[in-house]
Amino acid sequence: MVSKVNREHAKSLVIGGTGLVGGYIVENLVRRGERPLALSRSQRNGRGVDWLVGDLLKPDTLKFPAVATLYCSADAILLANALPRLFTPSLKRIVAFSSTSVLTKQDTEVATERDTIRRLTEAEQKIAQASEQHGVGWTILRPTLIYGEGRDTNITPLSRLIRRFGFMPLVGGGTGLRQPVHAEDLAIGAIAAAASPAGANKFYALPGAETLTYREMIGRIFDALRLPRRTIAVPVFVWRAGFAMARPLFPGANVAMGIRMMKDMTFDSTPAIRDFGWNPRAFRPRFD
Repeated sequence: MVSKVNREHAKSLVIGGTGLVGGYIVENLVRRGERPLALSRSQRNGRGVDWLVGDLLKPDTLKFPAVATLYCSADAILLANALPRLFTPSLKRIVAFSSTSVLTKQDTEVATERDTIRRLTEAEQKIAQASEQHGVGWTILRPTLIYGEGRDTNITPLSRLIRRFGFMPLVGGGTGLRQPVHAEDLAIGAIAAAASPAGANKFYALPGAETLTYREMIGRIFDALRLPRRTIAVPVFVWRAGFAMARPLFPGANVAMGIRMMKDMTFDSTPAIRDFGWNPRAFRPRFD
């Protein structure tokens, strides 16, 4: 059930407003003078924001006020399932986040990853098709490796491992290329995409400004922690054989994650630059 708030001047609704990217979307909309609506599963208060209580897992309970733009940084699979409840006559644009993993993990050896990628790919298509059926412009953004110091699930866990052990194993020497992208840059890009007629009804990869080897990316985390760079190249067969023992050191990891340290995962940002001025920062993380 959605709470009652003053919605007279709301132009945007942010689903995922308590998350890393969604929080930055809310923050940047407020900075621009807007009073957005944001969805949370529990009651919240925030200056310049009207919080709604609701859950994408229970789409039948959702009833949103009239807004022109819907941003979703939450799970696109959940959004696709709930979307029929979200269309209103005033809605003109949907900007949803997916992932470049729909392309980079298609050949993963891990069955659960293959299933997730299949469902995410299907969700993208459902969002696009449903939007077009309702005459609503859609933009689906596919970030690369998202970070936000101290809060993300990519770079921050690596920094904790490095701080704890003082070194980092790199499968195959970590030769694969990466383009880490900051969460706030994604938020700024999403707002720009929503305002761009050229960005309607398209998919965009959103890579960071720099293309680095996995090894160099790890090296910059060492630099941010003010620690000497200490990495150990691990052959693939050793990683596979020893992963069961090493797994407690890498919570949430699987053997394929290590193998991907050797795989290039790079994308062209030219379409996003051309259509809505995509301009991310270089990868220079900072940790307190």
